[in-house]
Amino acid sequence: MNPENNHINTLIPHLFRQEYVKLTAVLSSRFGLQHIEIAEDIASDTFLKAIEHWSLYCVPDNPQAWLYTVAKNKAKDYLKRHQLFETRIQDEIKPKEAVSEEEFEFTEEVIADSLLSMIFVVCNPINPPSAQICLALQILCGFSVDEIANAFLTKHETIKKRLQRARDNFRTGDLQLRKLSKDAINERLDIVLKTLYLLFNEGYFSQNEDKFIRKDLCSEAMRLTLLLVEDSLTNTSQANALLALMCFQSSRLQARMNENGEAILFEEQDQSLWDEYLINKGNYYLMSAFGKSEISKYHLEASIAYWHSTQHEKKWQHILQLYNRLLVMEYSPVAALNRAFAFAKVYGNKMAIEEVAKLNLSNNSYYHGLMGYLYSGINHEQALFHYGQALQFTKSAVEKKVLTSKIDKLKK
Repeated sequence: MNPENNHINTLIPHLFRQEYVKLTAVLSSRFGLQHIEIAEDIASDTFLKAIEHWSLYCVPDNPQAWLYTVAKNKAKDYLKRHQLFETRIQDEIKPKEAVSEEEFEFTEEVIADSLLSMIFVVCNPINPPSAQICLALQILCGFSVDEIANAFLTKHETIKKRLQRARDNFRTGDLQLRKLSKDAINERLDIVLKTLYLLFNEGYFSQNEDKFIRKDLCSEAMRLTLLLVEDSLTNTSQANALLALMCFQSSRLQARMNENGEAILFEEQDQSLWDEYLINKGNYYLMSAFGKSEISKYHLEASIAYWHSTQHEKKWQHILQLYNRLLVMEYSPVAALNRAFAFAKVYGNKMAIEEVAKLNLSNNSYYHGLMGYLYSGINHEQALFHYGQALQFTKSAVEKKVLTSKIDKLKK
């Protein structure tokens, strides 16, 4: 096979993830969000032309600039060819907003403004959180309907309908892509951060039966959060704290699975595989996050992740205190179970068993998995019982392997 074609086959998917959303955002800001499908079609056609042209000739020195030029020309050609612009779009654009050739320039400022606006539009509370995440994956990350369905263990048709309803709101909700004001950002930033947080968590603790980790979701969530931190209007302490959390968590991705695709528990991870660069980045963003007095759940979770990355002899005491604060701020069963694990590290397994029993989460696989862990070395029969219960409740093939391994070790 031609080495150049191999290069193209590797480059195109990478560029698609990075540049498709930029093309769509800039074009949507000019056509109007109600015509986002036109922008998406032009962006897709641009990549098709890239595959055809680069295969026949060669990859240009600046492929991004090549894509922007082709997209701009295709947009201008579209406006010339289609009467739709004259009869529908042009009437909706005020005279002072008339589209000119300059309107399709892909400068760094235009791209940054369009991307930021697109993030806030996608995360609009006009749609439910589940739809916002699906839209984020499709519009901001370039995921197909099948990829989204696979990520959420949902049927293709269900995701397709969910996206269609959300997109219909674009047409009827009078949503516009425009440079955001400080007030508009403050009003909606919480839900934007929550959407990116949920997107990252889906990658870090994937609910997919066959995949324990979805690195692609993690990286996309980090990329979008970095956009927020790099913009002066959205560079808030919460955004920095969330990015710090993502950096700390991502630093351990390589150590969380072995070469056979089996999950490795935290205590058994090879710490030499932890990414020091990401840990240092996490430290940097965490320090930036604490530059103000405001403390959010992202600050607390990032601080917990920070202590996990250290070798401090009293780190579990710090982690337990942080979980105590987190549960007061925002209770969740996962946080409660994680707190119980930290409690065991500080006060021992016997006392932790009493703490976990109070949670009343007997239908939760993580509850039984933790109880199995705590009973190991104290009561083998109870440990086997809880691991067996966890095995019944979990849908994750990877988690089932871990639990089966634990059961086999106890039976020896």
